[in-house]
Amino acid sequence: MTKTSAGSREAAESIAIQALNFLATEPARLARFLVVSGLEPASIRAAAAEPGFLAGVLEHLGADEALLVAFAAEAGIAPAEVDRARAALAGRDWEREVS
Repeated sequence: MTKTSAGSREAAESIAIQALNFLATEPARLARFLVVSGLEPASIRAAAAEPGFLAGVLEHLGADEALLVAFAAEAGIAPAEVDRARAALAGRDWEREVS
């Protein structure tokens, strides 16, 4: 495995920020994220500065297939890209499985 390049990390962060914006544009989506994450609305800015927060946003999307598909369609990316971005932000490199 090779280390995640800075460009890959930047791309992953960009996807995660888009995902957070996607959640924030719909009050029900944001409310669900806050409930699942245990965050309070007032603490989301502070939490966003924490390592792992953006990976957590992407993990939240990945846990709900309908939400993941809706986000991917809106962002114009394949749903698998969300998991690749999550892995990059979590510090794990993505490798294609070879059978």
